[in-house]
Amino acid sequence: MNTTDPQIVLGTMDFGTRVDRDRAFAILDSFVAAGGVWLDTANAYSFWADPSGVGGASERLIGAWLRARPGARDAVRIATKVRQNPLIPHSWPESAEGLSARAIHVGVKESLGRLGVHHLDLLWAHAEDRTVPLEETVGALGELVGQGATLRVGAANHPAWRVERARSLARQRHVEPLTALQLRHSLVQPRPLTPLAESAHRMLTAEDLDLARSEGLAVWSYTSLMWGSYVRADKPLPQTYDHPGTTRVLAVLDDVAGELSATRNQIVLAWLMRQGIDPLVGVSRVEQIEEALGARHVRLGDEHLERFAEAR
Repeated sequence: MNTTDPQIVLGTMDFGTRVDRDRAFAILDSFVAAGGVWLDTANAYSFWADPSGVGGASERLIGAWLRARPGARDAVRIATKVRQNPLIPHSWPESAEGLSARAIHVGVKESLGRLGVHHLDLLWAHAEDRTVPLEETVGALGELVGQGATLRVGAANHPAWRVERARSLARQRHVEPLTALQLRHSLVQPRPLTPLAESAHRMLTAEDLDLARSEGLAVWSYTSLMWGSYVRADKPLPQTYDHPGTTRVLAVLDDVAGELSATRNQIVLAWLMRQGIDPLVGVSRVEQIEEALGARHVRLGDEHLERFAEAR
């Protein structure tokens, strides 16, 4: 996996829709002041919560924040995604942009405009598009790196074999390969073979981690804190997580949190980072990002990892 130290990534999906400008600016300011670096967004965020029926609100808000904070662009790295934005308002997935060369180039141009930046630090392919030859997608992503529009490219919600196939094609074409994976992962796990309610989500697997560790790829996890379910009684875990393993894991989580004087959320984030994973954290208040960043100071030992492994 990536040799750099794992970092907490600020997920900005709700910025500009469920999280208004003032609160989003305060969260961004707090994140950067505490040494946070990576911002994760997407051109599709958040079309389902926007009266317009299309994405772009999150990128526009980040762009407004960058304009209002001279020098902030040098302090942050920006990752965005192409693939899921509806081309026709309120028509998803029917009109979701794909991963054709044209869709990728148009999507990135529009993202750069909304963000008000000259380049991205990381561009994600948000999901697969099996209607387009993988060679075409790989070529377009490679062109964008060659043009300086993005420094790196990654795959979100892709199976490991497709990622490695894409990397092989990139090597053949002498273009920049995928160097990062983004998948859903957390301490608790759903029952095996049970479909997730969120159909667009793809769970991190042992095969993904094996690929990342073998090839030196970065791994980012989303839904890391399960929408607040670790700490909020009013947000119970989804039904697919109702099994004995979850009960055992949560008991160990409480024990370890007490031993280390940390919150449940902080232990979960520390557990992810201890495995070399960069966890995304989506927040709606400054206190939440402050709590999350406190996980950087939590030190989990091998014994803690073994206890969690046995419980799962």
